[in-house]
Amino acid sequence: MATAVETKNTIKGGEFLIKETRAQAIFIPEEFNEEQRMIKQQCEDFLAKEVTPRLNDIDSMKDPKIMPSILDKAGELGLLGTSVPQELGGFGMDFNTTMLVAEVIGAGHSVAVALSAHTGIGTLPILYYGNDTQKKKYIPKLATGEWKASYCLTEPDSGSDANSGKTKAVLTADGKHYLINGQKMWITNGGFADVFVVFAKIDNDKNLSAFIVEKTFGGITMNEEEKKMGIKGSSTRQIFFNDCKVPVENLLSERENGFKIAVNILNIGRIKLGIAAIGGSKATVSQAVKYAKERKQFGVPLATFGAIKHKLAEMTTKIFASESAHYRASQNIDDTYQALIATGLNSAKARLKSLEEFAIECAILKVHGSEVLDYVTDEGVQIYGGMGFSAEGPMDRAYRDARINRIFEGTNEINRLLTIDMLMKRAMKGSLDLMTPAMAVQKELMSIPDFGASEEEGLFVKEKKVLANLKKAGLVIAGAAVQKFMMKLSEEQEVIMSLADMLIEIYVAESVLLRVEKLISKQGEKECEIQKEMALVYLHEAVEKTAYSGKQAVYAFAAGDELRLMMLGLKRFTKIEPYNLKEARRKIANYIIEKGAYPF
Repeated sequence: MATAVETKNTIKGGEFLIKETRAQAIFIPEEFNEEQRMIKQQCEDFLAKEVTPRLNDIDSMKDPKIMPSILDKAGELGLLGTSVPQELGGFGMDFNTTMLVAEVIGAGHSVAVALSAHTGIGTLPILYYGNDTQKKKYIPKLATGEWKASYCLTEPDSGSDANSGKTKAVLTADGKHYLINGQKMWITNGGFADVFVVFAKIDNDKNLSAFIVEKTFGGITMNEEEKKMGIKGSSTRQIFFNDCKVPVENLLSERENGFKIAVNILNIGRIKLGIAAIGGSKATVSQAVKYAKERKQFGVPLATFGAIKHKLAEMTTKIFASESAHYRASQNIDDTYQALIATGLNSAKARLKSLEEFAIECAILKVHGSEVLDYVTDEGVQIYGGMGFSAEGPMDRAYRDARINRIFEGTNEINRLLTIDMLMKRAMKGSLDLMTPAMAVQKELMSIPDFGASEEEGLFVKEKKVLANLKKAGLVIAGAAVQKFMMKLSEEQEVIMSLADMLIEIYVAESVLLRVEKLISKQGEKECEIQKEMALVYLHEAVEKTAYSGKQAVYAFAAGDELRLMMLGLKRFTKIEPYNLKEARRKIANYIIEKGAYPF
């Protein structure tokens, strides 16, 4: 497959499938500067002082003021204004830094949900789509936490299909107000929010519009707090709008632009949720390894057993790989933003466009990050054993709180479907040339394989060939599925989700390999032995998962000679040399056990 090597600022969203990426072109977490590390420490101190000692009180919700007071404290520390420009009372941090804040706060359970809802879906629609008057009125107060924000999109009959919402807005006879009527549900921060971003259809419009609604406008009532499986400390209410009188100047952006606002804000939410899940995962591993070292069975610590070492190594490897992919993508977003600013585009439009460009990666990372967290918390419960099932231990809360992340910001099923849908739409528009490399792979399939040994030398040469072949597998199967189903591919959701799983594993496996390659170039191979082992373990597992997902897709649409040819191609493109994964995992686990916490 012909590939090109990108230079900084030229990579497009989704191009990882058809382009070779240089290790030096990506950002790795080890490159955070001193200021960013100080911000990280400030976030950790905030959790240690304001959140962790009060988790039981937060979850009980006996004091309805406890969460708003914690957000007040976060506002005092500047944690609510990280992405807000300085001229509007924030700190104007780059996207990577706001990601770092989201990661650390992600270990804060219900507080992480409340804070991210306020700073993300509550604040950003106004920041990115509001006019100057709206931004000057609302953003400074949201950045300090004086006003708390919420986001009202979901309705009883419209969840994933957000544009089907029934909430209506009607212009008053004098033309000065809109009267909003309707019901919203699952509204995070609903119980204490001062400002709501509300989505409704004006008259009989086809698409939603968005409004900035203050609680003081009146006509707003709500049910009692929802009783939830997890994140019990976050306020979640049903909200009813009954002739809620909203000034016309509080229409956000243009009429019928609400659905676009919702979609673009969700792009931000997805990658932020993914990295927050990684923050929660790191905290869970640290608790699990501490317990495994302290808890004794048969006279020795749990941490000495191979089965426990396997779990600790797998948990850590998945976290490390997912983190690599998140910061790779967030730096791509930042670089694209800077390139757009250089063309003269204003900051809000440049930020939205840069995020839209990498919407595929945002969807991939939401899925991966949330599923890593689910895996890690599940294994955390297992390591704790009986104490893992007890509400007295930390795994009870971690396990329950993790589950919502596969539903938030679009279910993981929806995000898998979106990944392939967006990729195909870009290919059809010509903004992403999938056809040329796909045709090249099909031609290669008909040729005799080259069994000659590679003469190239260097770090990860063989592994990069494996990755290149995984990309070929993804291209050839996706291409065959498109040819088979044409415009009806969208109806074949099982096939689409298998294709998405292939892309997810390819992107993450490449990301962790590139991270370790760059790290070795800075620190030397000896200093990065454990990171290298994690990259190899993840790659081997990604090959297996890609092969499995590929088979599921091919079995669904191919038969006869076509099936045999596709399976031969899949087998050819999902090969990797044997490696002692048990020993690799033991090295990883021993290092983690020695450090006593997630160490990277």
